[in-house]
Amino acid sequence: MSDFDFNELSLPADTLALLQEFRQEEEERQKEFDKLYDATDETYQKKKREEGMNLFKEDWQLSQFWYSDSTADILADALLEGADEDTVIAVVSAPSVYAAIQKRPDSEIPTKHIYLFEYDKRFELLAGKEHFVFYDYKTPDEFDSDIKGKVDRLLIDPPFLNENCQTKSSITAKTLLAPKGDGNNAKTKNGVLKHRLMSCTGERMHEIISKVYPDTKITTFLPEHGNGLSNEFRCYANFECSHWKFDPKQ
Repeated sequence: MSDFDFNELSLPADTLALLQEFRQEEEERQKEFDKLYDATDETYQKKKREEGMNLFKEDWQLSQFWYSDSTADILADALLEGADEDTVIAVVSAPSVYAAIQKRPDSEIPTKHIYLFEYDKRFELLAGKEHFVFYDYKTPDEFDSDIKGKVDRLLIDPPFLNENCQTKSSITAKTLLAPKGDGNNAKTKNGVLKHRLMSCTGERMHEIISKVYPDTKITTFLPEHGNGLSNEFRCYANFECSHWKFDPKQ
């Protein structure tokens, strides 16, 4: 008998029952998750749109904390607002925002060029092979994608609140973003600002964000997480929109 088995038998009966219940729930969740890979295309598309982030459990060891539905919707709005069929959008380390976009009817998604960059490969199920890019902030520009230098709108949510992660994530952003050769005030076909950059991260990262994204400012929008994460989060952006203005206090 292994030490693990011995320790389990040493647990109180009620604690052991809870552990077994947890394991059973995890097994059932994984079985349901695996079924989606085998589902017909129509069933798969419908299921992933309806379920969204309910298909995925947060892994705190990877610093995964999903946004609340309202926050994810607002950030999705900011990415899609005024976009046209040629707009290229990248969502980096913020899968709940990608899921919020997918939940919308096709008529509200003006472009098909929307990509998810994520370390957790489970999210290939959400985005699909053509729109999922495996990404590790530790190697910020070493990813396989043909949209380097072509992204018009980008949301990046670095997984860790430290200078190293923030700085390396900014290298990713700069690798992806399209050059503003047509000017900072270039517009989409719908007459809305073409280039948009957002970084949602801790308020205490303010000085670092100012350094790595000098054209961004703190906005009045306060991102929230669904699990009540207590860290004070802010949205840094290089534009104002219907959901926020630049914070006059900063």
